Amino acid sequence: MSTETNNPSLVEKVLAYSSLSIIALAIISFFATLIAALVGVEREVLAEGFWPVITWIGYVGLPIGFVLMMTLLVITRRRRKREFLNEQR
Repeated sequence: MSTETNNPSLVEKVLAYSSLSIIALAIISFFATLIAALVGVEREVLAEGFWPVITWIGYVGLPIGFVLMMTLLVITRRRRKREFLNEQR
């Protein structure tokens, strides 16, 4: 077993932080839309101003965050496989 630590690349760090922040923002905007509807905000008000943007973030943010997370998984697996093969030599 190697005593070296795995150092993630800059791309891996950016993907990790961006996927986490996009997913968190999407969940917050989803709950904000739900709470606004539960409080009694009318549909006409939810269709104007900044509410369509908040609703759009809730709908699109989770799939984008999921794709970023899967990309991070693939990149990390490839890096670890390459490191393992280099250790075998």
